[in-house]
Amino acid sequence: MKLVFTDTFRRDHQTLPAKVQRALDEALTFLLAHPRHPSLRAKKIQGTDIWYTRASRAHRFTFQLEGDTATLRRVGTHAILARERSQ
Repeated sequence: MKLVFTDTFRRDHQTLPAKVQRALDEALTFLLAHPRHPSLRAKKIQGTDIWYTRASRAHRFTFQLEGDTATLRRVGTHAILARERSQ
């Protein structure tokens, strides 16, 4: 699995507290190894081809899968899911 970071994801990541950044890094490790790893609890946003999963208890990140590539779109609180649905 290969990860592609969008500019939006990079900007979102910079605003996260260090503790959340570490939790996100751990989740990304699982995503790299196995995108459907049970601890990720990945779910598809209804009506889209965008997936989301936990970065921490209060934070989520979104991504799209194409072949062996995961494009990381957004990371933040639950509010990012509403923004992803509206796009």
